[in-house]
Amino acid sequence: MLVVMGLTACVTEEDEPVWSLQVGEHLPEFSIVMNDGRTVTTQSLAGKRSVIVFFTTTCSDCRRELPRYQEWYNQIISSGDDVNFICISREEGADAVSTYWKEHDFTMPYSPQSDRAVYNLFASSGVPRVYEANAELIITNVE
Repeated sequence: MLVVMGLTACVTEEDEPVWSLQVGEHLPEFSIVMNDGRTVTTQSLAGKRSVIVFFTTTCSDCRRELPRYQEWYNQIISSGDDVNFICISREEGADAVSTYWKEHDFTMPYSPQSDRAVYNLFASSGVPRVYEANAELIITNVE
């Protein structure tokens, strides 16, 4: 688990984040459609640990970290852990994300977002960014 901050694309483009949810806070209410067509809501995450990764494929920091997130995802899947693991694009549409996922053989579930509406519920700047939450939807780690 890694990550830091950035305004338009990468963490290195911004000195520090302006705002972000912190450890101990509840996940915000959101609803997204995943690449496989299923809808994920905050409430649907309740009952098991969750990992939420925000990214853009045009960010060099994200490009460097996404393969590590894929490894993490693979470990979770192979261990049989019952964990919600979702990647959410920050202002990047389905075509761009799908193409990038295919080019890199990523299997992580993702939700393409053409705007920052969901991202802005979590932070005001910086990708890649990872939030971990427990079964009660309380944030336990932010990177």
